[in-house]
Amino acid sequence: MHGGRGLLLDQTGRLSVAGWADRVDHVVDVSEELDVPAALLRPDGHVAWVGEDQQDLLAQLPRGFGAAAS
Repeated sequence: MHGGRGLLLDQTGRLSVAGWADRVDHVVDVSEELDVPAALLRPDGHVAWVGEDQQDLLAQLPRGFGAAAS
């Protein structure tokens, strides 16, 4: 979340932020501290999305981080 970037904390290892990698960091880490499959955090630290479905994530990313890079 440094430098105005979002963060996807992913315990599934199956999600992707391709197209938003210039604005969202993706960390795959299984941790007992996170009790959800994955969480997308805005740069201000607020949770923008929680889940494990790639299509749901793809629907949420443009809302908080603009259009995907081509």
